[in-house]
Amino acid sequence: MYDSSSYKILNNSTILITGGTGSFGNAFTKKVLDECKPKKLIIFSRDEQKQYDMAQTFSYEEYPCIRYFIGDVRDADRLEMAMRDVNYVIHAAALKHVTAAEYNPFECIRTNVIGAENIVKASIRTNVKKVIALSTDKATNPINLYGASKLASDKIFIAANHLSGQSNSKFSVVRYGNVLGSRGSVVPYFISLIKKNVKALPITDKKMTRFWITLNDSVDFVISSLAMMIGGELFIPKIPSMKIVDLAKTLAPNLPHEIIGVRPGEKIHELMITTDDAENTLELNDRYIVQPSLSFWTNNFDVYKNAKKVPSNFRYSSETNESWLNESSLKIMLKEF
Repeated sequence: MYDSSSYKILNNSTILITGGTGSFGNAFTKKVLDECKPKKLIIFSRDEQKQYDMAQTFSYEEYPCIRYFIGDVRDADRLEMAMRDVNYVIHAAALKHVTAAEYNPFECIRTNVIGAENIVKASIRTNVKKVIALSTDKATNPINLYGASKLASDKIFIAANHLSGQSNSKFSVVRYGNVLGSRGSVVPYFISLIKKNVKALPITDKKMTRFWITLNDSVDFVISSLAMMIGGELFIPKIPSMKIVDLAKTLAPNLPHEIIGVRPGEKIHELMITTDDAENTLELNDRYIVQPSLSFWTNNFDVYKNAKKVPSNFRYSSETNESWLNESSLKIMLKEF
């Protein structure tokens, strides 16, 4: 879906990925090891058991470039130690569960907001070339703490370009929708219920829609954005939408649905670009780029001269999306899972 030649930027480079033992981190590691030859790939995470499990697949003996570094993004000193001689940072670590964030707000803020600040400071102090942070559609007009914390994180990374000074570190953000097959997403949840022979699948609302992307496409999108970024951009892929009821019907055609109501902090539809952002949004064939409203660090955004501006009333929402998944296209995407 995205240009695989972007991976060449990582050849002979040292890359650190926070939250590296998660679904994205595992997919990212596999793709990087398959597509290029990094000097060093550092898996930074706080769970030693997940690092041990991941090392069974990606061992140092088979992949001498790989390193497992135990640490927490809340720990600025540990981050700075891990980032020595690092060229590129992929920031994937976050507390992501909406309900857990509502119940544990202090923990959510410490990881998603203070953690973002720590990444910025450590990257600047160690002269990291480029940092790209993973965001979420829930950060757009957020109605829950998770979304609000990720919006704050996005603002921190974009504003970090004002702070880098002589280090010349660059920071950008990618934002995309639900990842098919990732831990905690609805697809493995539905599949687990189907295997338990439940009598009905729980649906929060018949009208509910979501953006969808595969793990491999999300990794490719992040790397292609890393390759083209000049600092301060918010990259958003053009990806399809689907109703949750249609997703459930594809997974279990003969299973009825039980409407359980929208959960606290949950939206009927997801939004990735607001009309307020349209003024600063450019469109390419495969993505949108929201440019920063303030960019004192560069005037070089003319590198996107082939991009076109979106209309002033443009909004990118899952229910009005031009691209939709049907049963056959979803099944093709699910083969990856």
